[in-house]
Amino acid sequence: MESTIWFIVGVLALIVGLGISIGLHEWGHFYPAKRFGVGITKFMVGFGPTLWSTKPGETEFGIKAIPLGGYVAMHGMFAPSEKGASEKGAGEVGANERAPRRGGAGTDFAGLDDQPDSDEFDDSRSFYRLSVFRRIVIMLGGPAMNLIIATVLYAVLLMGFGVVQPSLTVGSVSQCVLPATETRTDCRPGDPAAPGNQAGMEPGDVILAVDGQEVDSWLVLTEIIRDHPGETLALTIDREGTTREIRITPLLTERFAMDSRGQVAVDSDGQPMVEPVGFVGIGAALETARQPISQVPVAIGDNVEGVTRVILTLPQRMVQVSQAAFGDDERDPNGPISVVGVGRIAGEIASIDDIENHDRIASFIALLASLNIALFVFNLIPLLPLDGGHVAVALIDGIRRKIASIRGSPPPNPTNPQKLMPLTLVVVAALISMSVLLMYADIVNPISLIQ
Repeated sequence: MESTIWFIVGVLALIVGLGISIGLHEWGHFYPAKRFGVGITKFMVGFGPTLWSTKPGETEFGIKAIPLGGYVAMHGMFAPSEKGASEKGAGEVGANERAPRRGGAGTDFAGLDDQPDSDEFDDSRSFYRLSVFRRIVIMLGGPAMNLIIATVLYAVLLMGFGVVQPSLTVGSVSQCVLPATETRTDCRPGDPAAPGNQAGMEPGDVILAVDGQEVDSWLVLTEIIRDHPGETLALTIDREGTTREIRITPLLTERFAMDSRGQVAVDSDGQPMVEPVGFVGIGAALETARQPISQVPVAIGDNVEGVTRVILTLPQRMVQVSQAAFGDDERDPNGPISVVGVGRIAGEIASIDDIENHDRIASFIALLASLNIALFVFNLIPLLPLDGGHVAVALIDGIRRKIASIRGSPPPNPTNPQKLMPLTLVVVAALISMSVLLMYADIVNPISLIQ
């Protein structure tokens, strides 16, 4: 019963955190738009039926029932079509020519019925009337807020809570050497003996130096061992307060390749890579250590890289999700996940019995920070109706104006939304389909922390 309550608390905390992230994302669009004089009728967090709203001025602020995104309804997101402009006169936007509102964090394709009222604002307050620079500033304001949120959360996580990392204390000593791709963990006759065990290494030994050179991290130690197969190394260790030297010869064997950050390297298909390196069969004990501020951009960069990799390989990953949802395949823990799956993970984190509240909070902060990075990267995709699509349209308009200026031609009309609508609808349909598939997969075959 208690774990169920904690699970619900975790899900509710995720909903609140996601709602705040969405609201700040939309504020990133709203604030510069208001400063530049754009007319805004609605500022909404969520989609679907309105749960609460207020209208202190010309803009209605509200919360809707489905926390899958948000939107700011700006007047004149696109210029009227050439046909509409010629019939109504330059600058007039007819009621039947209202452009779709822009969406915000998360999903941008719901709530299309919430359009700005074309008669409520003068055309001079239309978004499309702004300079290319101001339009880009407005559209990048949302993703920028997600990046700022993630930066703050990572700073709190790394500098305040710290991260679990390998220490220079030996935590385990293997009896034998197994291939990196082997799933079994037991030793069998014929398996080569692990050099660390043969040399007399024991759990609790603290490694101080290799061949007389001090080492300051497990990653450095690992690199030395991997680079010296077949060569005898002298390890200076501290065992229960006594300093001693152990001579050990790394065995050449295939292990997973590591990148510069000590993470398993993957190929273009996202599969782990292996390489022949030295191996002694000792594992590090873990410790929680606070990190310097310089590690914050590193963590953000790693997360951005990971999300970008997922997006670039999205078609094949969605095939894998489909096979897992309708077949017997396992879900890729590093693959795409819906808000349903994220909520489940948040609930599982909160309901784990054998961790401290300190660790629960740290795990939740890490989850929310990663979610904001995902929103930041996803919204930069240069396709309408995402923020990156609006930035792309603004850049295209700017290029067209520049070319016209060089040629001495009159400035061209802004991009006609009717020409973009077929592509936009295709993107919307794809986003809806992926969202539905991911939510279904997260219900029938979820990614779980608890196995």
